[in-house]
Amino acid sequence: MSANTFGNIFKLTSFGESHGLALGGVIDGCPAGLKIDFEKVNLELSRRKPGQSKIVTQRKEDDKVEFLSGIFEGITTGTPIGFIIKNSDQKSKDYNHIKNIFRPSHADFTYEKKYGLRDYRGGGRSSARETVCRVVAGAIAKQLISKINITAYTSSVGEIKLNKHYSELDFSNIENNSIRCPEASTAQSMIEKIKEIKKNGDTIGGVITCVIKNVPIGIGEPVFNKLHAKLGSAMLSINAVKGFEFGSGFNGTLLKGSEHNDLFNEDNTTETNNSGGIQGGISNGMDIYFNVAFKPVATIMQKQTTINSDSKEVNMMGKGRHDPCVLPRAIPIVESMAALVIADFVLLSRLNKL
Repeated sequence: MSANTFGNIFKLTSFGESHGLALGGVIDGCPAGLKIDFEKVNLELSRRKPGQSKIVTQRKEDDKVEFLSGIFEGITTGTPIGFIIKNSDQKSKDYNHIKNIFRPSHADFTYEKKYGLRDYRGGGRSSARETVCRVVAGAIAKQLISKINITAYTSSVGEIKLNKHYSELDFSNIENNSIRCPEASTAQSMIEKIKEIKKNGDTIGGVITCVIKNVPIGIGEPVFNKLHAKLGSAMLSINAVKGFEFGSGFNGTLLKGSEHNDLFNEDNTTETNNSGGIQGGISNGMDIYFNVAFKPVATIMQKQTTINSDSKEVNMMGKGRHDPCVLPRAIPIVESMAALVIADFVLLSRLNKL
């Protein structure tokens, strides 16, 4: 099993580093005959790319994908889809000061202890820039499962929370602001908070909520391949993610069974959806919804005490271009990973019916 491959049937293998020549991937298992909308792929990449607003990193990358194989005259051939995204705006010198220093709460320390060396330029393979590959694959997965709708949005930044159920929100407003929150007044408060944090050389975390609609009944496998387990695994593989909850989540622990149970209607829907669209690890046809918790970015523009490669205490301060908050750029990443999971299970369900 490769640590750089995700999926069972619809698979993504990614490669590349933040300050290397390019990042890229191979998508295997995509059926033949799928007409690819390249504009939609590039739109997803533009939602993730740096430099799109004042509340994200100002690194300038076009993030244009080049497909190398597996697509002929705009249609998938059923063979592996190879692609690359070239890097063009690396400033590796910004990382010279941490060549032999471990940034607190970063992957620097664990990578060097595991491998005996590390690419200190932007974090190398541990950089969130790796997620650009996931967005390409996710954009294709979305087109494969086009009848299933996947929408993510920012529901909290620090202590500022969007206190509305997703059913009360107008998702068409998500792209109307730089934080990608569907409620304008809350979005503005979030943006001002991030600007304040950035001005102080600090970072802040928050929560992204994702809603998946029109999922067929029966997606997911018992016992160790449950749908919610795979979604959780997918989300927890994203940089800076610290938590995942679906349906009623931790709040469900405050309810009695008589309050928490989703009673059935005669049309096979349920009166409530505390199950989050998944029961026994298998989709029940109701909306799947979950929350993903993101920690503050580890690299901050403040002086901190840390250690170097000789285990000696030193002082350091971050330099260069970094996100004060990952949430707005993480929205398409969350959607992409959800799409990869659902596409994989959809293809698996087809095999089960043969």
